[in-house]
Amino acid sequence: MWKRSVCTKDCPDTCGLLVRVEKNRITAVKGDPDHPYTAGFICKKAAHFPEQVHSPRRITTPLKRTGPKGSGRFEPVTWDEALDEITARIRSISSLSGPQAILPYSFAGHMGLVHRQAGHAFFNRLGASALDYTICGPAATAGFEASLGKGPSTEIQEASQSDYIIIWGSNTLTTNIHAWPFFVRARKAGATLIVIDPYRNRTAQSADVHVMIKPGTDAALVLSMMQVIIEQDLVDHDFIAQKTLGFDQLKARAAEYPPHRAASICGVPPELIVRLAQGYGRARAPYIRTGWGPARQLRGGMAMRTIALLPALVGAFHKPGAGITRSLGGAPSDSAFLTRPDLRPQGVRKVNMVELGHALTRLDNPKIEMLYVYLSNPAVVAPQSRQVLTGLKRDDLFVVVQELFMTDTCAHADIVLPGAGFLEVTDLYRAYGHNYIQMARPVIPPVGQSRSTLAIFQDLAARLGFTEEVFSLTETDCIDHFLRDPSPYMQGVDVETLRSGRAVRLNIPANPYTGGFATPSGRVEFYSQAMADQGLDPLPDGQPLRDPDGDGKFTLEFITPPHSLFLNSSFNEIDELRKKAGQARVMIHPETAKARGIVEADPVRVFNSRGECLFLAHVTDAVQPGLLVAEGLHWPSLSLGGGANQLTSQRLTDMGNTCAFHCNLVEVQRAQ
Repeated sequence: MWKRSVCTKDCPDTCGLLVRVEKNRITAVKGDPDHPYTAGFICKKAAHFPEQVHSPRRITTPLKRTGPKGSGRFEPVTWDEALDEITARIRSISSLSGPQAILPYSFAGHMGLVHRQAGHAFFNRLGASALDYTICGPAATAGFEASLGKGPSTEIQEASQSDYIIIWGSNTLTTNIHAWPFFVRARKAGATLIVIDPYRNRTAQSADVHVMIKPGTDAALVLSMMQVIIEQDLVDHDFIAQKTLGFDQLKARAAEYPPHRAASICGVPPELIVRLAQGYGRARAPYIRTGWGPARQLRGGMAMRTIALLPALVGAFHKPGAGITRSLGGAPSDSAFLTRPDLRPQGVRKVNMVELGHALTRLDNPKIEMLYVYLSNPAVVAPQSRQVLTGLKRDDLFVVVQELFMTDTCAHADIVLPGAGFLEVTDLYRAYGHNYIQMARPVIPPVGQSRSTLAIFQDLAARLGFTEEVFSLTETDCIDHFLRDPSPYMQGVDVETLRSGRAVRLNIPANPYTGGFATPSGRVEFYSQAMADQGLDPLPDGQPLRDPDGDGKFTLEFITPPHSLFLNSSFNEIDELRKKAGQARVMIHPETAKARGIVEADPVRVFNSRGECLFLAHVTDAVQPGLLVAEGLHWPSLSLGGGANQLTSQRLTDMGNTCAFHCNLVEVQRAQ
């Protein structure tokens, strides 16, 4: 029997699925051909969901630690025993040190609106330290909004009508595969496809032109393109006059970045910059798809702000097939009924999730005495993970982890709770790569003794005597509330079709910019007074900022883009995918390798002042000299050595307080 469902991984595509079930066991997963965007095909990872759900390694009963932290030695206990101990610890810590000694840590291990947010009300009511959920997108969001305002951007399907497509900092064939058919359609009609990325990834290999930019120099490249477009009078004067603010100031700033100067910053030949600018400026319908790569820098917000301004110079926002896409969807968005921020006591401190290592090892008054992890694997995904692991190993830190598999984080837990998977719960899913929402019900009952996130937190709330209505809501109650969301994007949504499990389009136009821009001025803001008021440069700034740690001892750039067989740290648990991926590898340019006596397949040590990792060397000209690229997050427990995020910093971006995952200086040498 085939049942309809939705992929809940942290991916913009949010695919419609068909799941074959036989005797309460999932035997196959394929794409739903009736989904209006994902259209019946799925990535190679999703086809392995049956192995994931029914893996013999899956945690199916609560566990209590019996060995040293990190040993992975546990014994099964009952749910009552596990929840009683957690409740007792919460009461004891709250009484002796105050509830702010308790810190939740969660993120996007499940993207459903109900279960992803199901713990927030509990920790708000408890008065625990509040987690600042900034690890992924806020720098990109803040930069984009400073230029164009809030709200969804150009629908990806519009690109099929474009004649000049730029994929900027996104490996589309790995991270957004359902966008690719629209780009292919445009190319068949004669469009040119440009990929701007620091290394020749799968998407760059398939492009007409690959612009191999140095990491963190995106804003300088944009400003140089602007300089050429303005100098050669390729601008849309009417659009600039009517729909923008601060063009004269922008013109002066762009003049500081002629191609010969930008070339020295970006590593892109000046003639290629000119060709890129002319192609964009002369196009009938130029379109940009941005990824998150440019924002994963210390000046990532400024990079995204600057890219977002480029379409305004040529009036691309009002041309069919043109525009710019960052994030889509966005409704329903009214979740306060479920998260209940009003329950949080005044003055509760915020802990930025990027700075978890600092929080677990340095924070005091009070120090963190209990960490509750769900829908995340911080031992692998959090930056400066060596410090995170140091904190997790503290004997005076009580760690609870809700999980499906024995991750590197679970190995340091005191109590592990078996979480239900996304195919075992009811939830509502919005996407950030298309404008459809979808509801999914369980295709099988929870495996073993696993329980949903909502059920676990409601049980804990009852044990602590929390009586607010939110702690008795069912999944259906929550979804009913979401479907009454007042957002205009929800107007006219066919609720009955949605309840049937089919995807339904939100009330979002393909080009949301026809009605203007949700900035303070209502225009595209080349000059942003709001940024000036925050003490930030109100104009685009092309000066990159390199990793300042290490006292100049490290000179090689190091970035960690996604692997085609993993998604963040997910899918490491699937043997076949892990074997296909092989051991963690680092891509090294032949010049860089030769200078250090490194040859293909050598075990190498990549290190800086924050940590070190072991990789196998892959010597290739797919990267530029001076750049190392390690695709994906391999679990340290299943790889050669420490995870790649040992090398990343807890420093925060210029806007949005996000992690600068791709702003790292390192050195590499053959492993002894």
